[in-house]
Amino acid sequence: MNNMSSSPVRKIVHVDMDAFYASVEQRDNPELRGKPIAVGGSAARGVVAAASYEARKFGVHSAMPSVTAKRKCPDLIFVPPRFDIYKAVSQQIREIFAEYTPLIEPLSLDEAYLDVTENLKGMEIASEIALEIRAKIKQVTGLNASAGISYNKFLAKMASDLNKPNGQAVITPKNGPAFVEALRINKFHGVGPATAERMRKYGIETGADLKSKSLAFLQEHFGKSGPYFYGIARGIDERQVKPDRIRKSVGAEDTFIEDIIDLDLANAELRPLAEKVWRYCEAQGIGGKTVTVKIKYSDFTQATRSRTEAIPFANVAEILDASSALLATVYPFKRPVRLLGVTLSSLTGAGAGNTHQQAQLDLEL
Repeated sequence: MNNMSSSPVRKIVHVDMDAFYASVEQRDNPELRGKPIAVGGSAARGVVAAASYEARKFGVHSAMPSVTAKRKCPDLIFVPPRFDIYKAVSQQIREIFAEYTPLIEPLSLDEAYLDVTENLKGMEIASEIALEIRAKIKQVTGLNASAGISYNKFLAKMASDLNKPNGQAVITPKNGPAFVEALRINKFHGVGPATAERMRKYGIETGADLKSKSLAFLQEHFGKSGPYFYGIARGIDERQVKPDRIRKSVGAEDTFIEDIIDLDLANAELRPLAEKVWRYCEAQGIGGKTVTVKIKYSDFTQATRSRTEAIPFANVAEILDASSALLATVYPFKRPVRLLGVTLSSLTGAGAGNTHQQAQLDLEL
């Protein structure tokens, strides 16, 4: 792993809009302001795409089944999503970013990394750039944004959560490693509940515990994620801010706490994966002609099955039907299943060729 001092210190800003979809709805409908709202789903079915901060106080969050959300917050108001509006606002925000740097890596409609090490304004202090950007976003869109500033992408992402909503934080090279050591492992960006549970089985509860594990150990137990975990445990993340990469696929996957052997249970786990992929595609204005299901077994061997149609899949039900049919082709399972993934590729549409190489919508890592 490269030493952090081997290259010049970068200045990375992670900008994250606060409850973006819900905030747009509250901005445009004064009657919703100050009330708990959920974008997407309904009181009877579906899943929550986004929740206002008023709803989050009751434990409502994105990807939660609507029935569960309504039970947690009986006064919850469900609002249908307006992705065309969210995309238009996102474009306004992107234009503001472009006033400061061409090095913009969007993660979704509501968040992005910016490399401002050398910026178009000639500003030396990254936190001042973040303040200006947030103020301009508020002026242009009426919405609040939070920001994290650090010397790498991982820590910038972590910093943007520290003073939410409508705040920002800086993690410097001096305090970065200590910040990571003190962090609970379930707070790490990129470590979902299932991965955190696996780490706990190996005695990894904090960043300091993660740091104590060798690279060989992490590679053995966490595969290709091992080197990444080894680096971030030391406050090191060499990933560059990469704008305008061609997206080839959109995927979501989940590692289960307990392995699955029943087909009905496995099919039930496909639904949130297909819904997450489809929500992203709707937001980006893209579609895809190929669905791929990944099955990873308890012994870490894996299989994939794909289906390609002549025209793009039209809705989440079609993606789910295709995914279920593909999963059935490997049943009975040769071993218990520990992970399932759904990926849409052969992408089409306006958003299919100008951002990430692969948008991996992790439910878990």
